[in-house]
Amino acid sequence: MENKTKDYSHIKGWGVDADPKNDPTYPMRKRSNDDHSGYSWKRPAQQPVDVEVLHSIERPNITAVFGTSKPPRGLSGIIRRYAFNYGEGSFAHWLPLIMADRVDVVEGVIDDLKRGYVPNIFAEKGYKAEWKYNRKGLLQKAAVCAALTTAVLVLLRRNKD
Repeated sequence: MENKTKDYSHIKGWGVDADPKNDPTYPMRKRSNDDHSGYSWKRPAQQPVDVEVLHSIERPNITAVFGTSKPPRGLSGIIRRYAFNYGEGSFAHWLPLIMADRVDVVEGVIDDLKRGYVPNIFAEKGYKAEWKYNRKGLLQKAAVCAALTTAVLVLLRRNKD
């Protein structure tokens, strides 16, 4: 391979960060642990904690701002609390959170039915658009779902006999 320098000056903004005097992070890169004069700001007031907030075990405290729209509850909340016993670099953290999301969907449908509202799952899952733009994929999903449901029912009936 040839080691030639190519000219990229025709690309707008190319090399804009080449000059360290023009790099806004440049002074921070040169800091030592003894010099923290750039971090002398006063921390804002903590958002009040009036619901259960799950946070990573890798953080000693709750972040300054956090979402409170849906605190953990029910089976999905139990699964989420379990997941937050593990660090964010672990599958034991993320896989239960994914499962908790799926369980939360089922809990939401059950809550809707308890309140007398029948959810329009066809519309909420976007099947109309899928039928219009990805008919083959939708039919494949339906066939796989039907095959799995049939297999489960056959296995359950076989175990009863």
